[in-house]
Amino acid sequence: MAAARDLSGAPRHAAYAAGQAAVVAHVAAHELGAAAYAIKAARAAAPEGEDESAGRLECRWQRDELPEAIRELVLDDQRLRNDICWSVFHC
Repeated sequence: MAAARDLSGAPRHAAYAAGQAAVVAHVAAHELGAAAYAIKAARAAAPEGEDESAGRLECRWQRDELPEAIRELVLDDQRLRNDICWSVFHC
């Protein structure tokens, strides 16, 4: 997580996504962090004017990859906590 602080744009968000995935698995309330940062990274890496569609594409891909056993749990959590996750889960 500290390595991300000196970065900006897509590299920063990608580093935070990796950091979140690695260090917060023991805190259930933080499970959306890595996904949200990955969506922010996709937005930041997209050409100008395509950031929203790139974010939606990443969000949809993530949802397609969810195991059926936890799909509704994760989607419900995204709906409930979207506002504190930079509103990235509108896809």
